[in-house]
Order: sequence, then C-alpha cells, then structure tokens
Amino acid sequence: MPSRPPLTLYLAAPRGFCAGVDRAIKIVEMAIEKWGAPVYVRHEIVHNRFVVEGLRAKGAVFVEELAECPDDRPVVFSAHGVPKSVPAEAANRRMIAVDATCPLVTKVHNEAARHHEAGTQLIYIGHEGHPETIGTMGQLPPGEVLLVETVEDVARLQVRDPERLALITQTTLSVDDTAAVAAALKARFPAIRVPAHDDICYATTNRQAAVKAMAPKIAALLVIGAPNSSNSRRLVEVGRAAGCAYSMLVQRATDIDWRALEGARAIGITAGASAPEVLVNEVIDAFRARYDVTLERVETAVEDIEFKVPRILREPA
Repeated sequence: MPSRPPLTLYLAAPRGFCAGVDRAIKIVEMAIEKWGAPVYVRHEIVHNRFVVEGLRAKGAVFVEELAECPDDRPVVFSAHGVPKSVPAEAANRRMIAVDATCPLVTKVHNEAARHHEAGTQLIYIGHEGHPETIGTMGQLPPGEVLLVETVEDVARLQVRDPERLALITQTTLSVDDTAAVAAALKARFPAIRVPAHDDICYATTNRQAAVKAMAPKIAALLVIGAPNSSNSRRLVEVGRAAGCAYSMLVQRATDIDWRALEGARAIGITAGASAPEVLVNEVIDAFRARYDVTLERVETAVEDIEFKVPRILREPA
C-alpha cells in the first residue's frame, strides 16, 4: 500500500457555533420538548442545512412567512431577527411566539429604536435581502433606515439631514470592508454618530482574526458553512484578502475538490458560526483517509459567552 503524503491541517480557533447560534438551536429543541411537535420556525433558525435537517427530524417545521403557520401551534423567530410587524401579527393572532433573535442583533435593534426616538435617521451597512438586514430595517418605518453595502453606495446616499445621522451595521460583515464603508460615511457626513462598540459581533470578529493569523501558513483554506451564511462567506473573502488565493466554502466533506488541493502541504480549516463541530470532524476524517495528517491549532481568542433562553421556555407548561 503506497504511503500517504504528509499534510499539516491548521485548525482555526475559535470556529463554528457561536453563543447566539447555540441558543437559537436550544430554543427550538426546548420548544419541541415543551409543546410537542410540530413547532413552526419562521425562516431557517440558523443558516446551515445539517442543523435545519436535524431539527426537522425532531419536529420543527420551517416556513418563510407567518401566514404559513397555524394559530394553535408555537412559532419560533430565527436567530437573524424579524421586522417588528412579525411579532405584532403573532400577537394579533394570539399565537405562542418565541423569539430566538441573537441578543447581539437585538442590541442593534435597540440602538436603532433609541436613535429613531431622538429624531435621527439611520444608515445601515449590510447585505440587501439578508434576513438580518430585513429584520433590522423592519424595526423602523420606511425611509428611516438607509442601506449601504459599499463605499460607492455612500456617494449616492440622499439623507434627510446630514447633521442628524447615526450608523448601525449587520453583525456578520467583514471587519475590514465595514471599516472602509464607515470611513467613507464619516468623510461625507462628519457629524454621523457611530456606535461606541462595533456592531459586528464578537464571534464574527474572532473567526476572521483566526483566518488572518492562519493565512500566511497555508496553501488553501476551507471554510465549512452554508452558501446563504453571511459570516461563512465573509471568512472566504477574508482568507483571500489575507493572501490565501484558494479559499473555498464547503458544506460537507463531499464538497471538497481534492484535485484542486493536490500538492498542498498545509491547509487551513475553519467553520462559520452556524456550522456544527461534527462537520469539522467529518472534513478532518476525510483528509486523514488521504493524507498523513498533522493537526496544528491556530488560536487567537477564547470564547466563553453564553446567552440565556427566553423565560417562556423556562416556565412550567
């Protein structure tokens, strides 16, 4: 039997599930345990097919709109957050509704509400059509939150009053790209108010920092995550920007293009915040079947944050 070629796998730390994702999944599981199946979930609870299919097998039913839910079954709102109109409709229908919005997204919603109460127009850096963007912009009336994605968008902005503006952002953006857009906003609107602390969440920041630290050591980077996962796609972009030209998104080990990796002796692995560790282990096992693998850990932060689940799930049925 021919010997397997040597390969060093660099594992990013932190990687995978963040506290908000872990909490959201627990909320669905606890809702099923408390009220029985089916429990409806508006939008994918987190952006990962493996997670969604696992919860579906336990009794979760995933829908895109509240209109698809019956009045007499519980509904869970996804970790990305929802427009204000959604919980209002659920309340009007007297539904049992459980909010699994990540607390760090809720923090941005609260910032938006405070600025609006003060008569300030919001500029939101985010990706058009993403559930988090839709949810955050839907906290306020139309026209009160203006969306920008790029530096070029900043030049085209038409605001109500350049002296009464505030900045908020999606929590899963590229740290570097967001800094460039924020700088362009500050240059055009010097009076714009910016958050005391970056709206980009700790998990997104930490996972991007680990990729940057790993990039000089590797010939290729594999990011385990879903195509509709914003934070996973940003990790691919960060890897390329940090000098790792072959940075690819894979959902499972079966997605790996082994021919493209031929000759590589050092490969990095990370996972988006909605990708479970079982998928990381699956990828590592696939490499071990083909290579003589040495594992190296690249740790840039230690995460010990935990978010509580909503009170409704902790109360007796």
